[in-house]
Amino acid sequence: MSKIEVNTVAPQCGTTLTLGESGDTVTLGTGASQSGFGRTGTVDWQTTVKTSTFTAVSGEGYFINTTGGAVTVNLPAGAAGSIVSVKDYAGTFDTHACTVAPNGSEKIGGQALDSLLTTEGIAVTLVYIDSTQGWLVTDSGLQNEAPPPQYIAATGGTITTVDTNYKVHTFTGPGTFTVCSVGNPAGSNTVDYMVVAGGGGGGASGGGGGAGGYRESPGSASGCYSVSPRGAAPAVSLSVTATSFPISVGAGGAGGPGPATTGTGTSGANSIFSTITSAGGGGGANHDGDAGANGGSGGGGGRDGGQPGGTGNTPTVNPAQGTDGAQGPGSGGGPNSGSGGGGATSAGTRANGGSGGAGAGGPGGNGATSSITASPVTRAGGGGGGSMTNPTAGTGGPGGGGAGGTNAPGSSPAPVKAGTAGTTNTGGGGGGGSGGGGSGGTGGTGGSGIVIIRYKFQ
Repeated sequence: MSKIEVNTVAPQCGTTLTLGESGDTVTLGTGASQSGFGRTGTVDWQTTVKTSTFTAVSGEGYFINTTGGAVTVNLPAGAAGSIVSVKDYAGTFDTHACTVAPNGSEKIGGQALDSLLTTEGIAVTLVYIDSTQGWLVTDSGLQNEAPPPQYIAATGGTITTVDTNYKVHTFTGPGTFTVCSVGNPAGSNTVDYMVVAGGGGGGASGGGGGAGGYRESPGSASGCYSVSPRGAAPAVSLSVTATSFPISVGAGGAGGPGPATTGTGTSGANSIFSTITSAGGGGGANHDGDAGANGGSGGGGGRDGGQPGGTGNTPTVNPAQGTDGAQGPGSGGGPNSGSGGGGATSAGTRANGGSGGAGAGGPGGNGATSSITASPVTRAGGGGGGSMTNPTAGTGGPGGGGAGGTNAPGSSPAPVKAGTAGTTNTGGGGGGGSGGGGSGGTGGTGGSGIVIIRYKFQ
């Protein structure tokens, strides 16, 4: 790399003097000077915070703390290219102002007057240009233009801390999720959720109840924990505002009572959080083969007539909130047994055949597993169908589904037995009751639902 010395030789008027090439160093000789270049717009920030009136030095920036009262910054005598910066240190300029005073009769923005800084968090850079305009603002900004991470703060339900940085609010009954303050994208301003409705009741001497509707976000707002298939796209986390969100937790439906000809199970109740509503599970059909009820998951069909199971994901949402109950067995297909109710992730199973009406009850469909509480838990299993003379009743689906009732074979008339209730706060369907000969064991009650909300808090 070459080096060019510039001493006393000046270029002729109207000519262009080219000094070196890219990468060369230009050194001014003794006594030479430059003009018109000015400063580059930077200052050396002073780390001693100013809390009282002082005189600034060109080329320096100052953090001003007005917590204890107003502060005046006296600008130095103006010379073209002089530069001074100030910054609100504690965000208190709106309470106690910072006054910027020009030297003598010099000007700020063309006016021979003080400037008053009253905006919280502001930073200002001033450069002296000439006697006409004096000091002009060349840069300004607010602290909220580079905000730190801020996080959601909320109350309601049973609150636990999981995975270090996340809060979980669990509602096992009605309540209110109150967002006290909303964060920002750098921290948190969305929440994950799991909303499970109440399970349907099992039918008398009939089908198992359908599981409560199961809806879940993808976990993207709070740590990307393991979610069920119900958290797949297009499911999304929810944005929240600083307000109160009423929480509804659906009760399980009552089991159908005897006699077996009328005892269809009652559907479960809805669970609600914000814009998310999960539908109650459909009730299981009764002895005489009525169809299972529609719902979050459908109820299982009854033991006679081959009537359909209830339709799941009713009303329709995407991703689906549940599955169908199984069709009733019908004549020659184990008519003394009920079919299984649908679960969150798989449909109920139809009661199998058996000579003389001795078929086994159909199992309930599988529930869904989520780690929203930091540990995997399965919820929303379908209820199992009841059986009369076969000792094998339908098992409840994993996730709180109740098993169907059974009769001991060989007795006449067979003693009736109730179906097992769905597990509380899982949304599991109730099991169908056993029975026959015009009587029927009461169906099991559906399990109540649950609402869980999770977000990043630090």
